Amino acid sequence: MRSDDFFYLGKVTKVVGLKGELSVYLDTDEPEKYYSMESVFLEQQEELVPFFVTSLKVKNRQQVVVQFQDVDAGYAPSLVGAELFLPLSMLPPLTGNRFYYHEIKGFEIVDEEQRRVGVCKDVLEYPHQALFQIDHDGTEVLIPIVDDLIRHVDRASRRIVVSMPEGLLDIYLNPSLE
Repeated sequence: MRSDDFFYLGKVTKVVGLKGELSVYLDTDEPEKYYSMESVFLEQQEELVPFFVTSLKVKNRQQVVVQFQDVDAGYAPSLVGAELFLPLSMLPPLTGNRFYYHEIKGFEIVDEEQRRVGVCKDVLEYPHQALFQIDHDGTEVLIPIVDDLIRHVDRASRRIVVSMPEGLLDIYLNPSLE
């Protein structure tokens, strides 16, 4: 199993009670989509290991209490801090201008006048801002991923139309303008 085939779902935060139940934080905009999950993968020693859910109780919207099969009070503390993952195939499909960062790698980025900006190599995630990392004929261009700048996502043609902030592309292509 490659970790590229999985997405981060959340993290085990603490042991709850005396039966080996674990409090899990679901780091997702729509945690309710995962309340009925039957299994997850926990990262242990840089490997993803499957764990089967025997019970799941919703504590609050983002926090659930999970009992995993064969996890007792003695074993549960070793799972605190473990990150949870699910296969990419379990992500609910997005439509319109919403997208998952992993799905847009290789998409062509164009501006509103259909001028080619480049190809999305990756998405760089920073605490306050995610950025398109674009290859413009060998030059790296970074564009903020902001809803107001994304005009259209065309999955069929693997193309994203953006409203380029004025002068941003020039900064990368003509560094002498700084």
